[in-house]
Amino acid sequence: MTPPMNNRALRTGLPGRHFVSHHSVPAELHQQVHQELQHSVKKPLQVMKFGGTSVGDASCIARVVEIIRAAARESQVVVVVSAMSGVTNQLVEAATLSEAGKHASVGSIFEGIRRQHERAIEALIPSAEERTRITSKMKLLLEEADRFCQGASLLGELTPRSRDAISGLGERLSAPLVAAALAERGVASAAIDATELVVTDSCYGGAEPQAEPTRERSEARLRPLLDQGIVPVVTGFIGATPDGALTTLGRGGSDYSATILGAAIKADEVIIWTDVDGLQTSDPRMVAGGRTVPELSYREASELAYFGAKVLHPKTLRAVMPCGIPLWIRNTFAPERPGTRITPAGQPSAGAVKAVTAIPDVVLIKLGGAGMAGAPDVLGRVFRTTAAARADVLLISQSSSQNDLCLVIPSAPAKRTLEALRCEFAPELASAKTESITVDSTVAIVAVILQQVMGQQVMGQQVMGQQVIGQRLRGIAGVVGRTCSALDHENVSIVAIAQGSNECTLSLVVAKADMKAALMSIHREFQLGEASDHSSAEPAMPYPYYQTLPTNNQY
Repeated sequence: MTPPMNNRALRTGLPGRHFVSHHSVPAELHQQVHQELQHSVKKPLQVMKFGGTSVGDASCIARVVEIIRAAARESQVVVVVSAMSGVTNQLVEAATLSEAGKHASVGSIFEGIRRQHERAIEALIPSAEERTRITSKMKLLLEEADRFCQGASLLGELTPRSRDAISGLGERLSAPLVAAALAERGVASAAIDATELVVTDSCYGGAEPQAEPTRERSEARLRPLLDQGIVPVVTGFIGATPDGALTTLGRGGSDYSATILGAAIKADEVIIWTDVDGLQTSDPRMVAGGRTVPELSYREASELAYFGAKVLHPKTLRAVMPCGIPLWIRNTFAPERPGTRITPAGQPSAGAVKAVTAIPDVVLIKLGGAGMAGAPDVLGRVFRTTAAARADVLLISQSSSQNDLCLVIPSAPAKRTLEALRCEFAPELASAKTESITVDSTVAIVAVILQQVMGQQVMGQQVMGQQVIGQRLRGIAGVVGRTCSALDHENVSIVAIAQGSNECTLSLVVAKADMKAALMSIHREFQLGEASDHSSAEPAMPYPYYQTLPTNNQY
């Protein structure tokens, strides 16, 4: 009789082990066969990213260490860490103050950051020798950042490269601390600076990774450590140009770091550990009674992140989508909860709407004038100009007469984008073909995330991975009508409306003052917070299953 596969084989899809009778082969041969079989069952590989609140202080880091220890018993683990809670904001403030010549205030910020980390070191690291080593490294890093700030104060200018060097300090401080805490709890670990792994372009403040050199460096640096049972603890948020200049991936980019590394080393899954249970049907700060969405497709999650769900960085899924790696959103402070699983296909649900979200920090730019209809390549010129200003166009709409065009962009690049558009259309403005280019900062975008239906089937099983073809069910009856009716019931006026070309999103521009009412009314209309035939379904747990951790982790 063929024995059943063991549990790990069932979880990973690997072939089960075959048992050999002690009486059928000599003991030496049996031992050799047993060792070969042991090596043939490869441990699953997880990339686990912990955000700022997860490593916010000593007690939080202690909890993180226990989660990693549990995972390391059954899996190979690569850890990616953010800066301690609040540190990156302080560093950005220090950079701004240094540019304004206020270096004394910068010194106070660095002193506060030093004390914050020293408190954690004292609580987590009992070894005096190890404490001295980490404290010395921290001192060198702070001195390096201070030199960048001194230079900016003297010149009255902070270059993008210097800003990245300063704002990326937090992760370089937290990684050695987490690695040392793991070592104290018996987990072999090594702090790795992502500048050794993640190769990017030189677009400081929002650098783009280069896949092939990142893969080569990650394999060469991380694989030998993993094979020795060592847990690499990698700095999130940062990378480096090919010539070694530090870059950042943009605010919140530690999530992106995790999936970049997951794709580079072909991880079995990536887990984003944060301070919420997963992706919600709406922002719990705005809408009461929401629930965690158990499973989403890549496309659905991407739309949710792009349109304001702050749990997930908008770029996070870019790296794993081509290779079909599952991504989890889990709660560091409640690791027994399943969280949200993001896969190529997602999980079908009974309702047409999966979630509703909003972006408050946007502006509406309008270009108007009778001459617009005859002006050559207006849309092309608008897109080229906004791209040059590094502004993402979240929504664009044109009147049927083509006399008016409006676009919605994030607030941050609004000023330079407006100036760039006025420069581009200066001839039309001068000849009155374009009457005006105006900006309205009193609006918000509300996005209704529609279910993506995966259509391709093979032998009764849904295809997973790169070959899956997503197909929205065109024109789900009543979604637009019910949405508009719900908003009308709350006296919320729609300034502009657009459906995404992927048919996964219905976007509405409303007054910022009406944003909360809009979210609540749509959430209520589609019963997103109520129990349904799918709301209680839990996705398959990642391996290993994390039991409830003790609240008092003592070292």
